Formats: sequence, structure tokens, C-alpha cells
Amino acid sequence: FTGSAFGSAAIWQYESLKSRVQTYFEEARADWMDKMRPQKRGDFRKQVNSWWNNLTEGQRTVTGIIAANVFVFCLWRLPGMRRIMFTYFTSNPSSRALCSPMLLSTFSHFSLFHMVANMYVLWSFSSSIVSLLGCEQFIAVYLSAGVISTFVSYVAKMATGRFEPSLGA
Repeated sequence: FTGSAFGSAAIWQYESLKSRVQTYFEEARADWMDKMRPQKRGDFRKQVNSWWNNLTEGQRTVTGIIAANVFVFCLWRLPGMRRIMFTYFTSNPSSRALCSPMLLSTFSHFSLFHMVANMYVLWSFSSSIVSLLGCEQFIAVYLSAGVISTFVSYVAKMATGRFEPSLGA
């Protein structure tokens, strides 16, 4: 999984750089068109765009991860989703589904305090680590760390004979 994550991140990084270079040259040619375009309306949209544009690349990257974590947290609160959540969003070495929960449980938090604390810490170091690695490699590290930590949890549970489900990275 880790090799695939980093290989995909390298391809994504190359394509992103290629796209940025192409966009730069296209914008240079079409700069005069900006003056002719009508201005967009809506204060809320301007506020959201202003907020988004003021974020660092790391904070923009982590915003997607936080949104995924919040979405999964909300799914835990829906009674009709409990069975699916326990099957795919908790890791347990005695479960029939072993592989997908290794990844999906990294986005799963049952306690609001646990999720808020984890997302705060992720937000706090996101700018520096993304500037060091790039957003693509950061996402590969995040996903790989989640899968590896779940695997270590599987090994520990097998060694101790305790097979209760767990969640989180």
C-alpha cells in the first residue's frame, strides 16, 4: 500500500507541476481577457474565496482530510449506518473485512474530543510539513501512516489475544 501511495503521489506531483506550467503560459496569453470578464457577485462566495486563498498550501491540503474525518464522524451518528461503520471503519484482525478497514479506520473517530484534538494537531503542523514534502507526498505519508499503524495494531492484538475493534490511526 505504501509503495502504491508514494508512486501515485509522484505521478500526481508530476502532473500537478505540468498543469501549473501550462496554466502559467495560458494565463500569460489570456491576461488581457480578464479585463473584459464580468465580475462575480455574492458576498458569501467572496468571503469563502478570500478565506481559501489566505490559507497556506498545507492548510488547504489538510482541509480535505479534516472534511473527510468530520463526514465519517457524522456517519457514526446515524443509527442506520452503524453496521457499515463497524464493519468498514473499525479495525479488527478477526473481522472478515481486513484490508479496507486498515485505510478507512484512519478517518474514523468516535469521540468528538478525540477528533477535534487530532485535527487541531494536524492543522498546526500542516503548513511546515507540506512545504517540506509537498501536498501529494504528505497525503501519501498520512495514508501510509494510517495503514501501517493499523497493521501494528493487528499484530499487537494477535500477540495479546485481544480482538476488540479499534478505530483511528
